[in-house]
Amino acid sequence: MNMERPLMSENSPGWMAFVWISFAASIGSMSLGIYHLPVEFWIKGYMAMGLLFSVGSCITLSKTLRDNHEARKLINRVTEVKTERMLHDYEMKDTVRI
Repeated sequence: MNMERPLMSENSPGWMAFVWISFAASIGSMSLGIYHLPVEFWIKGYMAMGLLFSVGSCITLSKTLRDNHEARKLINRVTEVKTERMLHDYEMKDTVRI
């Protein structure tokens, strides 16, 4: 019974830098745009609050999707192991009968 764990590949440092720089650039440019809007302060505050809630919900959504994906992978792996064990036990019973 082969029960090797699948390897988890880590992201490259270049990709991680790209992701963080993109995130900082998008938040920074949006914040700068809100700051320079020719509107009253309370409207800028409302837009900044909307930006923060959008970022927070995006992070929560991506984490939840990742967790669901990981859970499905784990359930599938457990099912595979159970099936392999049942087949192994069945094969062992056949060799005992012979």
